[in-house]
Amino acid sequence: MPSPLFADRPPAQPPERDAVEALISQARRLRGGLDAVRRETSAGDDEPDDPQLRWQRALCDLAVHHLDDLGGHLDQLREGLPADPAAADAGGEDRLPVAPPEPAGHPRGSLLSRVGSAEWNLLTDEVSWSEELFGIFGRDPAEGPLTLDELPSLVFSEDQQLLTTMVTDCLVDGRPIDGEFRIVRGDQSVRTVHMVGEPVLEADGSTACMWAVLRDVSELRRSQRAVRETRDSLQRQRHRAQTEHRLAVELQEAVLPPWRGSLRFPQGGPVALDLAARYLPSATSALIGGDWYDALQLPDGKTLLTVGDLTGHGATATSGMAMVLGALRGMAVSGQEPGPLMGFLNQLLDTSAQPALGSAVCCRFDPASRQLVWAQAGHPAPLLFRGGSGSALNPPEGVLLGATTGAVYTQRCEQLQPGDLLVLHTDGLVPRRAHGALAPHEGAQRLLSLAPRFAAARNAQDCVRVIAEEFGSAEREDDACVLIARVSG
Repeated sequence: MPSPLFADRPPAQPPERDAVEALISQARRLRGGLDAVRRETSAGDDEPDDPQLRWQRALCDLAVHHLDDLGGHLDQLREGLPADPAAADAGGEDRLPVAPPEPAGHPRGSLLSRVGSAEWNLLTDEVSWSEELFGIFGRDPAEGPLTLDELPSLVFSEDQQLLTTMVTDCLVDGRPIDGEFRIVRGDQSVRTVHMVGEPVLEADGSTACMWAVLRDVSELRRSQRAVRETRDSLQRQRHRAQTEHRLAVELQEAVLPPWRGSLRFPQGGPVALDLAARYLPSATSALIGGDWYDALQLPDGKTLLTVGDLTGHGATATSGMAMVLGALRGMAVSGQEPGPLMGFLNQLLDTSAQPALGSAVCCRFDPASRQLVWAQAGHPAPLLFRGGSGSALNPPEGVLLGATTGAVYTQRCEQLQPGDLLVLHTDGLVPRRAHGALAPHEGAQRLLSLAPRFAAARNAQDCVRVIAEEFGSAEREDDACVLIARVSG
């Protein structure tokens, strides 16, 4: 138990009872609020996979240990030194009221049992330990307390020199003790003990004895380690997410055509397509998906138009998109028709080491005849605008890419006219509603409503700007692509 710095120093006066009671009430209110937060962070699985939830739970546990220790110290401050058993039995008007019970799961006395005191008298070689200190060290009181020479026998070998230095500095130089060391109890359990104390000096300045308060901080340190570990795990996860996002963006930028305005395919002919495209990111910039758009002038003078979307997000989706788009370009250059081309892409995804589902539409435009041959795989049909109004093309048969082995994809032929406008898009243009799925064809319906504005546009790039104004600020859960092709000549 604490002793005054000098033997003849009067004992400190106890604090005002009302002030301590007010602090105890505040601590209990904080504890109740913290319990509510713990219940929220603990909802669901016992071991959440989300590192952020684990970090939040660890912080709550650490705060609980701090508040529990604070509550125990305040209780001890209110009760003062342990009363003499005879006086306690006799009672009396000056006796402090019994504190209300602690919340369930935290029985009264469990906190104070982690704090004990000791005094080593250098003049008489007497050693005095409190009952709690025997419990901390796992030592039977019948065996008696440990002397300063015996104390290191229970201490970790790595911490023995630290303890010896603290005790020597206290006894020789009069320095206060404030440090931690680990002990191994008789049951082989390891505990971390925080020790504070100071020497008690005689009138001539010589050291008479040394007193110390020792606290078992094992659970507190465990909680602190859990906070550090979960925080580090969260930081590593964020770093991985940032790295993956950067790779996804770089890969997407490397694969998608870097258009900054309108293109004209084929070049130099009387009939051509005025082309423009735009990638519209999701509201959450981290969700880089597998959407693509592409236009390619083929060796025979025809033009390939395609948009599509692979499931998933991040580097995996963008790398899969790069693989599919590369295969699509290669097969189109080799002369494959849109229908068989979709079949080969389906086989590619079906046999890929990382299976994925995808939707796509593939068109081949012949400027000589103004014919558009196209096929689709579970994708929204192109929209055709003519004479100030628009409609969706009647789609040929075609299931999602990678959905089934050996799928057959048919194709259709459309005769286009000068001034016709084609809009190819992916299905992420319109955000999903808060309650319920996206209404069927809602994106296409909103695009069709833009027919008057498309008719007034000067070129394909102006049409893309119209779409960006209409859909660019939407809170989309997914990214989207749009490709505009206007027939000229």
